Amino acid sequence: MEKTLTLNRLRWPRIVSFVSGIGMMASAFLTMRHFFLANYPENIFEGTFCDISAFFNCDSSAFSSIAQVMGIPIGYFGLIVGALVALGAVFPSQSFERTNTFIAFLNVLGVVGLIVYSVFFLGNLCLLCTGFYIFAILSFILFWQYGVGRGKDSFLKRYFRPSLKILLTVVCVSALGAYGVIQYHQVRKDAQAAVALRIVKQFRELPVVGNPSFISPYWTVRSTENFEDAPIQVIEYADFLCPDCVFLTQQLDKLKEEFAGMINVVFQFYPLDGQCNTVVEKDFHPGACELSYIAAYDPARFLEIHDEIFANFNDARKPEWRQELAMRYGVEEALNDPVTQDIVQSIIYTGAEYAQTSERYAAGIRSTPTMIINGRMVIGTLPYEHMRAIFQDLVDAYQGREEFIEHWVPPKARKIKR
Repeated sequence: MEKTLTLNRLRWPRIVSFVSGIGMMASAFLTMRHFFLANYPENIFEGTFCDISAFFNCDSSAFSSIAQVMGIPIGYFGLIVGALVALGAVFPSQSFERTNTFIAFLNVLGVVGLIVYSVFFLGNLCLLCTGFYIFAILSFILFWQYGVGRGKDSFLKRYFRPSLKILLTVVCVSALGAYGVIQYHQVRKDAQAAVALRIVKQFRELPVVGNPSFISPYWTVRSTENFEDAPIQVIEYADFLCPDCVFLTQQLDKLKEEFAGMINVVFQFYPLDGQCNTVVEKDFHPGACELSYIAAYDPARFLEIHDEIFANFNDARKPEWRQELAMRYGVEEALNDPVTQDIVQSIIYTGAEYAQTSERYAAGIRSTPTMIINGRMVIGTLPYEHMRAIFQDLVDAYQGREEFIEHWVPPKARKIKR
């Protein structure tokens, strides 16, 4: 019998193949878990925040268009592939190995595609996904170097001769599992109405920390002349190179339309860049200070620049793009203007005014995004439904209506009622 990756006897390649399968399963499971935690947190303390770097960030992947396929988190498919590789090492047969060789080849093509999309389109890489990529590539290398037909079969015969019986079984079992995942996903979606009520209650129970001593003059939404006069008052500590801040900006863009005339949002510069932020020891986003100066230099053009930076998030990390941005808006002096630097510094220093929120960092504001919503601190961002529920509760309280938490009807239920 020819020697292959899994046949004949227990050799180190077979053991490594089993390990790679288990590694793919573990990584895929963690990506699925993160997908649900990021998109459907169970409480206000699970909000996502940018705490790794602009490039290595799992939240952007969890919120992206490729995070799911027809309601199935993409990690599910990796879980199936990992299980097949591990089972093939435990229960070896030539037909099973040929099937796994075929699947490993398709899997590594998918991995390359995901890496390209993540790096060049999303502009970041998920650490959990990267774990899967490493194990997937390792698995393919093992099938390539030691798999059945090596040195004898043609490319097509070696990589495209799976067992139809095994393949059909895999498809059927995977389809059943996928149906269960879709149902679970729908349950998590449907549960958001009940979770939103819990979020509102938890928000009310947060300690009142108050507004910073210096509120930024740079607003992204203005409904009233005085900040405190609006029913919804949001102070957004943010970083122009933080992926989660992009997500929060997109949410606030939708919410400002729904709550038009009732919301004020202030942009409180908080770049996690050691060049200008000495309040918190995080040098994650080189260039974020430059972007803050460019945006702050001309208050009349702040909102335009703010929107353009977030609309070109991936390009904003490039020094040449930042230089071109400053020239286009005529704010080349921003990087050397002491007045601009002083005002940005004054805003950053307010992060130290809040009580410690992590044992690792002395400053109360230690990550982005962090919001002060009507005097209460929310670290990270939350799904649209949860933020909407909090905002609606604040509006109802401001207008003296019935208690929102006891009488709120989810939007979907309201439509049915009509």
